Amino acid sequence: MRHLTHLRTLALALPAAAALSFTAVADDMDETYWYASGDPTVPDGQLWATSYGECWQSAPPDGPTNLPPCQVEVRDPLVLRLQFALDRYGLDDVLNPSALTDLDQYIQEVKDSPRAERLVIGGFTDKLGSWEHNLTLSENRANTIRNYMIDQGIPPGDIARVTGFSWDVPAEYQIGDLGPLENNPLRRRVVVLEVPEAM
Repeated sequence: MRHLTHLRTLALALPAAAALSFTAVADDMDETYWYASGDPTVPDGQLWATSYGECWQSAPPDGPTNLPPCQVEVRDPLVLRLQFALDRYGLDDVLNPSALTDLDQYIQEVKDSPRAERLVIGGFTDKLGSWEHNLTLSENRANTIRNYMIDQGIPPGDIARVTGFSWDVPAEYQIGDLGPLENNPLRRRVVVLEVPEAM
């Protein structure tokens, strides 16, 4: 993305339909960069976002500070509790395919978002079988969800990481009380998270 220090005024004056890829330095003394893009949710307006996740909604040709800032929130985690057949990981092996409805809704929300989103996918198991076996199984199940999301229109580059964790649960995936490790369906899940650009 180009940083146009001296063309900020020109970028602000362009109509929303044309202001799709301009960037500008917000202040010569700081490192915040503005990005202007057409925003379908704001009639005749733009969505201005900084590299720090701040945003303003404004109508051209006014600048990004003519209205109070809107809030960019990281999307809530999606926890999928798919009941796969024993030791299986394909979509055809899901015993409760209705659970994919939540995933379909999540995918549509991501596609409809006016801003780019980076996603990570984690697969998990309970403590039934060896750690190594469950590590492979959890990764295969996470990749099943990744491939499904791509088939439904999520750009592959928007999925930053796919990881199987066996029954280990890193801090960012600690969502609710999962209960005991052994033979626990609540721990057999795939989690989709939106992550900041820096991660």
